[in-house]
Amino acid sequence: MREITIIKLNTNGEEVWRYEGRKIKQDQRSILVEAFFNRSDLIFHGICLKQGDRFIELYLNDRWYNIFEIYDRDDQGLKGWYCNIASPCWFKDDQILYMDLALDLLVYPNGDQLVLDEDEFAALDIEEGQKKCALSALAELQKVFRNSPSFRLAE
Repeated sequence: MREITIIKLNTNGEEVWRYEGRKIKQDQRSILVEAFFNRSDLIFHGICLKQGDRFIELYLNDRWYNIFEIYDRDDQGLKGWYCNIASPCWFKDDQILYMDLALDLLVYPNGDQLVLDEDEFAALDIEEGQKKCALSALAELQKVFRNSPSFRLAE
């Protein structure tokens, strides 16, 4: 697997976070990446994210979201999915770049869903077309997880 850098941008195009991962596979429209949580342990909406948790991340250049599938560092159990509503990503050399649109969907292993950061999304100064794409992406993800309880990115 090749190393790849993931770069998250804000709506002004400024870099807000960067980290390394390993490319698992790639085709014309997507890249699947393995990365490990590199922050201190924290409780996030009832999920204990631990430094070293394994993330399988799907980036798409034709969808307004990316999906992170989260596995526990100790027992490899599935913790859930974190879905960023974001611009379609673009691939540049050994980098993945995307513009984060604040809105997120957290899906628990039991299928429960939690929409996050709706106020932050509403306050963004972005074009109406981008807002419509973002809300459509959220609805698409909610439907995918409602209709596919055994959804998995990991192989």
